[in-house]
Amino acid sequence: MRKGAKRKASQKEGAKPERESHREESKKTTSRAKRVKASKPESEPEYIEDKRNLEDLWKEAFPVGTEWDQLDSVYQVNWNFSNLEDAFEEGGKLHGKKAYLFGCTEPQLVSFKGESKVICIPVVVAVVSPFPPSDKIGINSVQRESEEIIPMKQMKMDWVPYIPLENRGSQVDKLHSEIFILRCTQRRAALKHLKIDRVKKYEYCLPYFYQPFKEDELEQSTEVQIIFPGEPKPIFCEFDWELDELEEFTDKLIQEEELSEDQKDAFKEFVKEKVREAKKANREAREARKKAVEEMSAETKAAFENMRFYKFYPVQTPDTPDISNVKAPFINRYYGKAHEIL
Repeated sequence: MRKGAKRKASQKEGAKPERESHREESKKTTSRAKRVKASKPESEPEYIEDKRNLEDLWKEAFPVGTEWDQLDSVYQVNWNFSNLEDAFEEGGKLHGKKAYLFGCTEPQLVSFKGESKVICIPVVVAVVSPFPPSDKIGINSVQRESEEIIPMKQMKMDWVPYIPLENRGSQVDKLHSEIFILRCTQRRAALKHLKIDRVKKYEYCLPYFYQPFKEDELEQSTEVQIIFPGEPKPIFCEFDWELDELEEFTDKLIQEEELSEDQKDAFKEFVKEKVREAKKANREAREARKKAVEEMSAETKAAFENMRFYKFYPVQTPDTPDISNVKAPFINRYYGKAHEIL
């Protein structure tokens, strides 16, 4: 073969991969063109709303006195407490103030989703105070023989700092909290191991508040609960020493065959003793309040006099029942009425 022929052959061999490379590049370009043509238009970006800093505040305040089996139903409704959150913002009622919050529920018949039903409406009470408004819990019900005032810690309750969402990663001891919530550490899973009476106590709990300057203004009870160990069955009744006359009261029980004639004198002595005990308790309570006020510092007196109670109901939204007609200022028998409903 001539040298020229060899060179031409070599050029032909070199041209072959070059053409193949061109074809491959052409395929890639075509493929890219097809992919571009087949691609879908970009969808609108999704925006996830940031959580508000105090969004879970109302849930963190334990709903005192609510039946355990009703708790889940309270949180099934998408309640909105933005009014509570706004109260801590600049210009709000609670801005810059130390506040102690506890929750409760009010069962009410309301219209919701086209039907009338009884719903447990959550309520948050905020007490503006330089110190905890109470370390006691009152336990009372119509079924109980007497009222109990016991330390909160016996019911595994205590005031703890509330940590806003943006500060959850910080150390609690380094934070200066102005919001405190009533928390209960009783685990629901452990309820089955408790006695029924102990479980029921939680349903009859009310935050107890000692008001040394107001309790003398309140009318003290003149009623006593009577549980007389009669035969063949005990006698349950209430006796008011101002409204009831003991002889007539006893005769009526005999007429109604609740009490036998031969137990009349024993019953009357039993009632008299209960009345003496109740009057003594009232007298001692008045004396204790008087002494507490006399020994109270000027700073503590001012704190009690300046305490304010705010009651927060959920804000009306399309997802929640209409509760506009069931709002009430009354908090409970220990706290009386709130200074303001929000």
